[in-house]
Amino acid sequence: MMILDSIKKNLAPIHPEGYPFIGGFALAAIVLFWLVKPLGWIAVLVTVWCAYFFRDPARVTPQGEGLVISPADGRISQIVLASPPPELDLGTEARPRISIFMNVLNVHINRAPVAGTIQKIAYKSGKFLNADLDKASEDNERNGLVIRTGSATIGVVQIAGLIARRIVCFVREGENLTAGQRFGLIRFGSRVDVYLPIDTKPLVSEGQTALAGETVIADLLSQSRTLTFRTD
Repeated sequence: MMILDSIKKNLAPIHPEGYPFIGGFALAAIVLFWLVKPLGWIAVLVTVWCAYFFRDPARVTPQGEGLVISPADGRISQIVLASPPPELDLGTEARPRISIFMNVLNVHINRAPVAGTIQKIAYKSGKFLNADLDKASEDNERNGLVIRTGSATIGVVQIAGLIARRIVCFVREGENLTAGQRFGLIRFGSRVDVYLPIDTKPLVSEGQTALAGETVIADLLSQSRTLTFRTD
C-alpha cells in the first residue's frame, strides 16, 4: 500500500486535453492486439508516451514584482533582438526575444510569465516548419498574448512546430493572470517566444534548460531582491 501511495504521489497528473488522445491510442492497442499482437504492443508504448506527453506537474513559482518566469519547459534556443509579430501591435522596434524550444519529451503546458492583464490575444495561421528555426517566428502558425504588468507590456507567442498541429489557449482578453498560471498548451513539439520590454536584460543564456512556472528569465526592475515562492 505504501509503495502504491508513493508511486501515486510522484506521478504527475494528466491534463484533460490529453484524454481523447490517450483513449484513442488505448482503443487502437486493443484492436491491434486482436489483429496483430506485435503491433498491439507498439500501440501500448505509444499510449504510455501520450500519457507522459500530457503530464501536468505542479510547479513552485517565484513571486516578486518585475520577475519574468519561463512560460514553457525546454531549451533556451535563442536570445536575440527582434520585432514582435505585427498582430500584437507592440510596434516595430526590436525587443529582446527569448525563445524556448519544446521537444516531444518536454511538458507542453504553457504558463503565464508575469502577473498581469491580457490586453490582446491574436491568432495567425501559418506553416509548420521546425520550431527550432529562426524563421518559424514569422512563418509558422502562432497564437500571441499581450500582457500588461505594472508599467510594462510583454508579448508571449505560442508557435506550432513540425509535428504540432494544434495550439490551445485557455484564457481570454481582459482576464487577469497570476505568474505561473496555466494559459495554454501546444501539442507535440513546438516553441514559445517571449518579447520583453526594450532594454530589459535576460537572466538566462542560450542552451540553458528552463522550467515553465519556475525559471526566472528576466527582471523588469533589474534590482536585487529576496524571492518568495508560491506552490502550485
